[in-house]
Amino acid sequence: MVSAETNGNNSASMKLIDGRKLAYKERGVPKEKSNYRIIFVHGFDSSKERDFLAPQELMNTLGIYIIQFDRAGYGGSDPNPKRSLRSEASDIEELANHLELGSKFHIIGFSMGSYPTWSCIKHLSHRLAGVAFVAPIVNYQWPSLPKSVTKNDGRTRWYKRMTLVARYAPKLLHWWMIRKTSRTTPTNNSKPTYFTDKDLELLKNAPGFQFLTAEKIKSRSVFNNLRSDFLVAFSKWDFDPLELSNPFPENDKRLVHIWHGCEDRFINLKRQRHVSERLPWIQYHEVRDGGHLLIYDTIVCEAILKSLLLGEDTPLYTPKFSS
Repeated sequence: MVSAETNGNNSASMKLIDGRKLAYKERGVPKEKSNYRIIFVHGFDSSKERDFLAPQELMNTLGIYIIQFDRAGYGGSDPNPKRSLRSEASDIEELANHLELGSKFHIIGFSMGSYPTWSCIKHLSHRLAGVAFVAPIVNYQWPSLPKSVTKNDGRTRWYKRMTLVARYAPKLLHWWMIRKTSRTTPTNNSKPTYFTDKDLELLKNAPGFQFLTAEKIKSRSVFNNLRSDFLVAFSKWDFDPLELSNPFPENDKRLVHIWHGCEDRFINLKRQRHVSERLPWIQYHEVRDGGHLLIYDTIVCEAILKSLLLGEDTPLYTPKFSS
């Protein structure tokens, strides 16, 4: 077993095969008493401290053990100068092996944490018991994503420009991000426009959440890690998720889920619906008044767990559009 050290407060770290440190924390019931073991994959500018806000009573009742870890370069984990889709999946597999999660475990991937999750479906499907994507990104560079889905979305142009600048002009991007965060950081009751009122209300009870600030982004190591994460997420991938086959062909239940808020200002709703239509083995759910931060809505988190683990139907979150 790879060596590990404990940091207190249910937080610990382990050393990966390549020598990097990976930090994680344990939540829910003790692993030895658990019925379900879940790895939660956080998003951009985040960490293991941003909890998936499932009700503790539900976790106790169902016997849920959750691992939250810092992806490479975030929180207490060392950066990975060779970060890739495959390396992110490998980190998850090493973590699962270190914690002896067994032959199969569940994954919940949030926002940018969806690209490591897609990579797990591609490369580690034999280790998965089920997957839930929550407000996942949709990469405009997926080869089979039709232009009709992206052509009228201004966010596509923004991501294209940002990807080019991040790759070829990182100093310019660093300057721009410092300037941008100086203007948009919520001070004097100002509100960032990319979060809905529902998102901001949920943040009042969200532990560990901090907005990206100019002071934080001035750190070159923080910037380099964010840039690395963004480039891997929105550059060309070595596979096309829209061409993937069902990772659970032997099971007549849909064990992969996508949850999306209809008011999400980060991820285009039309693209998410297209993904669900292209991949009929995915169970698609929509939260009508939901923004991007669904993981901080305890009611939605409860529905996510019951759907993922118990296969419960969720008529309240059944999308109201024609396939």
